Amino acid sequence: MIEKGLVPALSLIGLLLLWVVAAALTADATILPTPWSLVGPFLRELQSGELLFHLGHTLLRVIWAFVLAMTVGMALGLVMGRFPKVDRWLDPWLVVFLNLPALVLIVLCYLWIGLNETAAIVAVTLNKVPNVTTMIREGARSFSPDLDAMATVYRMPPVTRLRHVLLPQLAPFVAAAARSGVAVIWKIVLVVEFLGRSSGIGFKIHLYFQLFDVRMVLVYALSFIIVMLVVEWSVLQPWERRVRRWRIA
Repeated sequence: MIEKGLVPALSLIGLLLLWVVAAALTADATILPTPWSLVGPFLRELQSGELLFHLGHTLLRVIWAFVLAMTVGMALGLVMGRFPKVDRWLDPWLVVFLNLPALVLIVLCYLWIGLNETAAIVAVTLNKVPNVTTMIREGARSFSPDLDAMATVYRMPPVTRLRHVLLPQLAPFVAAAARSGVAVIWKIVLVVEFLGRSSGIGFKIHLYFQLFDVRMVLVYALSFIIVMLVVEWSVLQPWERRVRRWRIA
């Protein structure tokens, strides 16, 4: 267990050393500052409340988009995986949305809905729903016929069948969709904020991009990356290991 915990830490230390070497070779702080040169600006932004304010707005958008995308994607994926006729009708739509660039959906949502929170959340959600749907559909296709037959023999009500037969089999696919969902959603949220919001990490990156301030761009980007790593290691990975235990056993 200790060795498993050390590997990610050593990997990150290696990445940090690579950054230090690259900064030394560049020898220009306006292009690539050293890691320790970010500590001062980070503490100033933290003490002023700016960092927490914009970080909170971005996290709120990530949470909303994640919940909506997972809810809609799970429902669609389950229906498409269980009913082949529905799958044949909706599969072309799924292929279209899977191949539609995220930037196009974001711009269209802003044009159709307006430069507001609703458009931002809808744009992010629409970008992620096809991926969740695809993963859940594959999970629904792999359901055990024997368990289905058992549920039919015992005349399980639909809700009971869903809770005790279908969802446990779907759990690994849901966990995988959630992990990939968080990774993709927060990146799209930054693009949404970059293009049309007045708050959030993406907005601040846009601001400092215009000022050609690489140091501040890295401060805001890395602060959110750290939060996402904490969520990944403390919530998503343990949850995925837990829902996969029955398959390993």
